[in-house]
Amino acid sequence: MTSKKKEEAEEVLPKKEEAHKEAKEHKEPVKAFFSDERVLTESSDDARELYNQSRYGNLLDDGRVQLSLIEALYLMEKKRIKVYDSRNKEINYENLLKKSQKAEPNFWVRYCVYRDIRNRGYIIKTALKFGADFRIYDRGVKPGEDHARWVVFPVHESSVLTWYEFAAKNRVAHSTKKRLLIGILDVENDVTFYEIRWLRP
Repeated sequence: MTSKKKEEAEEVLPKKEEAHKEAKEHKEPVKAFFSDERVLTESSDDARELYNQSRYGNLLDDGRVQLSLIEALYLMEKKRIKVYDSRNKEINYENLLKKSQKAEPNFWVRYCVYRDIRNRGYIIKTALKFGADFRIYDRGVKPGEDHARWVVFPVHESSVLTWYEFAAKNRVAHSTKKRLLIGILDVENDVTFYEIRWLRP
């Protein structure tokens, strides 16, 4: 692919001009616990802020936030949370990654795409009910305020996609009135996004 085409593809989800900074510099990480392939935060104002400001996880009635494994690993990488096991022993990044890879197929590819989109300043949530991996909201838009703009399918550059599978992904996006993004992870863990659109001849 020519550099010009790559630049055009990257314009779909432009990078922020400044480094992505969600955390306030002096905040203590939120305490969270790993249990049954999910991560639950403590009930605290800082935990609820993760949900209220950036829509990480789901806010529970008791004030805790339930995070997906992908969200938890990302927040751990950003030093926003610390994760502990049932014996109150801290789980490090490598161990949480291993547990996540064991629990979820294709975890690393999905995580790299998730991380790239979050680092660009977008809110990204799961889209299983739409038949996709993720949905992405425009910058400044939170779930509930408006509909997601894209559905995203993460794939590794070495994976094989049949035309039938490709058409099925297009149908998912078209039926949900969202744009289709394919996030392709290369061997250097860089992600390139391609937006696919229907054309009527």
